[in-house]
Amino acid sequence: MCAANSFLKSLGVEIYASGHRRWPDEAKARAVADTLEPGATVNGVAARYGVLANQLSARRRLAKQGKLVLPAAELDIAASDEVIRIVSGEVRIELAPGTPALRVAEIVHGLGATPC
Repeated sequence: MCAANSFLKSLGVEIYASGHRRWPDEAKARAVADTLEPGATVNGVAARYGVLANQLSARRRLAKQGKLVLPAAELDIAASDEVIRIVSGEVRIELAPGTPALRVAEIVHGLGATPC
């Protein structure tokens, strides 16, 4: 089995003997999310996933229309006696240690609710 097929199977893509592939929505969303990473290009990500760039662009359109749900951005949340720090991409928010958990949750939710 070639490395590309191994990679796709690890994402849950079904690969048939005919070469046809069935992509779960999670794998499609992961590919689209990869195009949104800093420095990524649609052509580069399409080559990595073994799809045509126009297929990936079509999936990006579906995501923008809300028809394909992208995985949540990874958040780094650290708390200490000094500060609560929330980092999402280039956004960095520091809160006082006594900030209520509900307020922290609202901020985290707000960061994840940004449309693509």
